[in-house]
Amino acid sequence: MLNINSVDRVYLARGSTDLRKSIDGLAILVKEGFNLDPFSSSLFVFCNRKKDKLKILHWDHNGFWLYYRRLEKGTFYWPSEGSAVPLSIDRRQLRWLLDGLSLDQKQAHSVVTARSII
Repeated sequence: MLNINSVDRVYLARGSTDLRKSIDGLAILVKEGFNLDPFSSSLFVFCNRKKDKLKILHWDHNGFWLYYRRLEKGTFYWPSEGSAVPLSIDRRQLRWLLDGLSLDQKQAHSVVTARSII
C-alpha cells in the first residue's frame, strides 16, 4: 500500500509517458529528463496517453517501489504537456488525483496549522 506520509515531494510528469517503461526506464527519465534525483524521498507520477493508467516510482531505503493504478471507468485529471519540467504537487493534491478529482479543489477546506490547544 502506498504510504505518502514519509514523502517529501510529489512530481507529476506532464503530458503522457510510455508506461511500458520499467523501474529503470522511469528512473532514467527522472534523472536525465527532469534533472531530479530518483533516490530522493519523492514520488514521481506518470500517466499514459489515455489518462486511465498511472505509475508511481518511489525509492524506499534499499529499493524502488513501482505502484500501478488502472481505472476501469473514467480518466485522471492530468496536466497537459506544456513544459518538460514536472509539476510539483502536495500530498493532498495527490490523494485528490488518485480519487479521480481535479488538482484544484475550490470547495476543499484550506489547510489549518494548529498553534496550541489552549
